[in-house]
Amino acid sequence: MRVLSGIQPTGNLHLGNYLGAIRNWVKMQDEMDADSQCFFFLADMHSITVHEAREQRIRNVRDMAAALVAAGIDPDRSVLFNQARVPAHAELCWLLNGTARIGWLNRMTQFKDKAGKDREGASVGLFVYPVLQAADILAYNATHVPVGEDQKQHLELARDIAAKFNSDFGVDLFTLPDPIIPKESARIMSLRDGSAKMSKSDPSDMSRINLTDDDDAIMAKVKKAKSDQEMLPETAAGLAGRPEASNLVGILATLTARTPDAVCAEFAGKGFGAFKPALGEVLVETLRPIRQRFLELRTDDAALDAILDKGAAKAAAAAEPTLRAAYDAMGLMR
Repeated sequence: MRVLSGIQPTGNLHLGNYLGAIRNWVKMQDEMDADSQCFFFLADMHSITVHEAREQRIRNVRDMAAALVAAGIDPDRSVLFNQARVPAHAELCWLLNGTARIGWLNRMTQFKDKAGKDREGASVGLFVYPVLQAADILAYNATHVPVGEDQKQHLELARDIAAKFNSDFGVDLFTLPDPIIPKESARIMSLRDGSAKMSKSDPSDMSRINLTDDDDAIMAKVKKAKSDQEMLPETAAGLAGRPEASNLVGILATLTARTPDAVCAEFAGKGFGAFKPALGEVLVETLRPIRQRFLELRTDDAALDAILDKGAAKAAAAAEPTLRAAYDAMGLMR
């Protein structure tokens, strides 16, 4: 089993990233047997579809590395690296551009969402973004990829590209990756709008809990989080039509490894004046050690670069046989 997943280094991690993905990465890492391996990468090459100053991009990569290690990713047990340090990603992406089809890419809903009405003004990189994602996965012959709902379509594209390449060139080179949809994955919504995902791009900092927020900031954000005037029901079914209430209950349930029904049972008949302080305390205790470790790590650029260099060397060695075989299959002398 070879698991691969990545995250864009576009600023600090927030609670949605941690509960929705990173905590599950750590769990998978910790449960891997001796014959299996996890690859976790910082998608800095994907990040160039949005203009960013050089120094800011470098800082973001280092900060994201520090945040992942602080959250529990162990560079000695998992392969942690950034794309730009492993040229195989870019090389294989170009080779796969000969296999991917414009019709396939035209169906990608994320491009339509991000480009909006200005399709002509969008970068070519944004359009072929899913091909680079396929290269990220196929370079390592990953068997499993943790995905959320918004990435299922891109994984299906990676499988289509792999199957067509294998068929076109008469090889059995690329593994068709399977999705991992963790049972404990959580969809964390904005603290200001229960119908929108918690996001780094939301202009309101009050919409999210950043992993860098101190104890007081966490408590303040929870207390000011949008809720409603109704009492909490005995079961989660009673939260229907109450998106903000459902989100807050879901966060506490995820943090405490309970069901929403169990959380509702504890607070049944109580209002959010009683619920929010309890949620805030659990958040503070959960995030404090991650924040403290992150603040220690981010001050040592040399140590962070050493971690990424070490991971990149492992990743490059793992990708090289596949990349070499892809060149050979296509009749390209390298």
